[in-house]
Amino acid sequence: MQAGIHPEYRDVVFVDSSTGEKFVISSTIRTDKSIEHDGKKFPMVTVDISSASHPFFTGKQKFIDTAGRVEKFQKKYKWDKRNEGAEAKG
Repeated sequence: MQAGIHPEYRDVVFVDSSTGEKFVISSTIRTDKSIEHDGKKFPMVTVDISSASHPFFTGKQKFIDTAGRVEKFQKKYKWDKRNEGAEAKG
Protein backbone atom coordinates (compact mmCIF):
# COMPACT_ATOMS: atom_id res chain seq x y z
CA MET A 1 0.00 0.00 0.00
CA GLN A 2 1.14 3.47 -0.78
CA ALA A 3 1.64 5.61 2.33
CA GLY A 4 -0.38 8.77 2.94
CA ILE A 5 -3.21 8.28 0.42
CA HIS A 6 -5.62 6.06 2.37
CA PRO A 7 -8.17 7.41 4.87
CA GLU A 8 -7.75 6.54 8.54
CA TYR A 9 -9.70 3.41 9.51
CA ARG A 10 -10.79 3.65 13.15
CA ASP A 11 -13.62 2.91 15.58
CA VAL A 12 -16.44 5.47 15.36
CA VAL A 13 -19.56 5.83 17.52
CA PHE A 14 -22.78 6.19 15.49
CA VAL A 15 -25.63 7.70 17.54
CA ASP A 16 -29.27 7.22 16.48
CA SER A 17 -30.87 10.66 16.92
CA SER A 18 -34.38 9.28 17.52
CA THR A 19 -33.56 6.64 20.15
CA GLY A 20 -30.16 7.69 21.50
CA GLU A 21 -28.80 4.19 20.85
CA LYS A 22 -25.02 4.08 20.30
CA PHE A 23 -23.11 1.71 18.01
CA VAL A 24 -19.32 1.40 17.79
CA ILE A 25 -18.32 0.49 14.24
CA SER A 26 -15.03 0.71 12.38
CA SER A 27 -15.21 3.33 9.64
CA THR A 28 -13.25 5.83 7.55
CA ILE A 29 -15.93 8.54 7.85
CA ARG A 30 -14.66 12.01 8.71
CA THR A 31 -16.21 13.98 11.57
CA ASP A 32 -15.29 16.82 13.91
CA LYS A 33 -17.55 15.64 16.73
CA SER A 34 -16.39 13.31 19.49
CA ILE A 35 -17.98 11.45 22.40
CA GLU A 36 -16.82 9.46 25.40
CA HIS A 37 -18.11 5.89 25.30
CA ASP A 38 -17.07 3.06 27.66
CA GLY A 39 -14.36 5.28 29.13
CA LYS A 40 -12.71 6.03 25.78
CA LYS A 41 -12.99 9.03 23.45
CA PHE A 42 -14.31 8.21 19.94
CA PRO A 43 -15.24 10.24 16.87
CA MET A 44 -19.06 10.55 16.71
CA VAL A 45 -21.54 10.56 13.81
CA THR A 46 -25.28 11.21 14.28
CA VAL A 47 -27.66 9.19 12.08
CA ASP A 48 -31.39 9.78 11.58
CA ILE A 49 -32.36 6.11 11.52
CA SER A 50 -30.71 2.83 12.45
CA SER A 51 -31.71 -0.73 13.26
CA ALA A 52 -32.78 0.53 16.71
CA SER A 53 -35.45 2.81 15.23
CA HIS A 54 -36.30 1.40 11.76
CA PRO A 55 -39.83 -0.06 11.63
CA PHE A 56 -38.67 -3.25 9.89
CA PHE A 57 -36.25 -4.13 12.70
CA THR A 58 -38.44 -2.95 15.59
CA GLY A 59 -41.48 -4.96 14.46
CA LYS A 60 -43.68 -1.88 14.04
CA GLN A 61 -43.86 -2.13 10.25
CA LYS A 62 -47.26 -1.53 8.69
CA PHE A 63 -48.50 -3.92 6.00
CA ILE A 64 -50.49 -2.73 3.01
CA ASP A 65 -53.60 -4.59 1.85
CA THR A 66 -52.37 -5.76 -1.56
CA ALA A 67 -55.27 -8.18 -2.05
CA GLY A 68 -57.71 -5.27 -2.15
CA ARG A 69 -55.57 -3.50 -4.74
CA VAL A 70 -55.46 -6.58 -6.99
CA GLU A 71 -59.22 -7.01 -6.81
CA LYS A 72 -59.73 -3.32 -7.61
CA PHE A 73 -57.48 -3.65 -10.68
CA GLN A 74 -59.30 -6.78 -11.87
CA LYS A 75 -62.68 -5.11 -11.48
CA LYS A 76 -61.55 -1.90 -13.19
CA TYR A 77 -60.16 -3.66 -16.26
CA LYS A 78 -62.66 -6.56 -16.23
CA TRP A 79 -59.77 -9.00 -16.00
CA ASP A 80 -60.45 -12.56 -14.92
CA LYS A 81 -57.71 -15.18 -14.73
CA ARG A 82 -60.11 -17.96 -15.76
CA ASN A 83 -60.82 -16.20 -19.08
CA GLU A 84 -57.23 -15.20 -19.78
CA GLY A 85 -56.56 -17.93 -22.42
CA ALA A 86 -60.08 -17.87 -23.93
CA GLU A 87 -59.53 -14.59 -25.76
CA ALA A 88 -56.34 -15.83 -27.40
CA LYS A 89 -58.06 -19.03 -28.70
CA GLY A 90 -61.28 -17.34 -29.80
